[in-house]
Amino acid sequence: MRVGTPKEIKVRENRVGLTPDGAAELVRAGHEVVVETNAGANIGFTDAMYEKAGAKILPDAAAVFGEADMIVKVKEPQPSETAMLTPDHVLFTYLHLAPDPVQTEGLRKSGCIAIAYETVTDSDNRLPLLKPMSEVAGRMSVQVGAHCLEMRQGGRGMLLGGIPGVTPAKVVILGGGVAGTHAAEMAVGARADVTIFDRSMKRLAELDTQFAGVAKTAFSTPAAVEAACREADLIIGAVLIPGAAAPKLVTRDMLKGMKDGAVLVDIAIDQGGCFETSKATTHDDPTFIVDGVVHYCVANMPGAVARTSTLGLTNATLPFMMALANKGAKKALNDDPHLARGLNVAHGEVAYEPVARDLDLPYVKPDWLTSI
Repeated sequence: MRVGTPKEIKVRENRVGLTPDGAAELVRAGHEVVVETNAGANIGFTDAMYEKAGAKILPDAAAVFGEADMIVKVKEPQPSETAMLTPDHVLFTYLHLAPDPVQTEGLRKSGCIAIAYETVTDSDNRLPLLKPMSEVAGRMSVQVGAHCLEMRQGGRGMLLGGIPGVTPAKVVILGGGVAGTHAAEMAVGARADVTIFDRSMKRLAELDTQFAGVAKTAFSTPAAVEAACREADLIIGAVLIPGAAAPKLVTRDMLKGMKDGAVLVDIAIDQGGCFETSKATTHDDPTFIVDGVVHYCVANMPGAVARTSTLGLTNATLPFMMALANKGAKKALNDDPHLARGLNVAHGEVAYEPVARDLDLPYVKPDWLTSI
């Protein structure tokens, strides 16, 4: 198979879908690899490194799309990229389609097979290709939240961990999954006052044991979240419903009861955000203020630490990438029901039920897909 990686074009997105080491693995397995020039240059992966790995460097994205059978990316294809997809293409990348009807329609029109990293599962029904970016985003959320609490950013002027004799900031984390847990680890490490909300009593018990009381746990109800919002200095939204739009846990009315200069960091913004007032922002213009509350809603948070993120992502995606290249998409999807759950669009139809439901489109399971 011919595997192609274009340069990412989303604002300040410096990650790359395939590292030189990953390219070398594919080449050793007998596949061809084509990479757009300077695709990884900003994070130290030069064209010469890809060429040494056996990849062919092409001058632009059009050439990559024109030569490759499978397109491997990081972020969802932008309209100019979607327009280059054909029914002969397999697309393997993050898609986050539930809040994005424009991208969904573009993929349907292309006729391609589109497999989303964020809905591939493992034997424990976890999300192994979302996990590394959730780890990065969770850790980053505390870092950027602490920065946004500074006066210059519109925040309350608080040091996250306080100092002797001065109480630390109150951090509320909505969601106790991978991102929320990593956020809690960082916030606890900074000596903040941390409370984690979740709706799974099993998960809350696990977190209570993990943090041994250093971080508090609470069952998530609208009333409990509203009460926590009034006291919080920093709220981190880390709620995930796989493949579906994020629930709105903090409403506009709740903001009115929050402290001026409090901060919201919405890790769930790729799935539409879990705060009613969220709207996607960029690394160039990351924040905005509503009712005195600072919102950080960058839709590609891990792109700020692109080298770490790329290495972590490729570690997770490469085995699935190899299976798709070795077997072809349809056989790979039928051989592995966990990979098959990553199928979101196929030959013009939405093939992932939560996306179809959220976008009010028909769900059509391909007749050739037998593994799920």
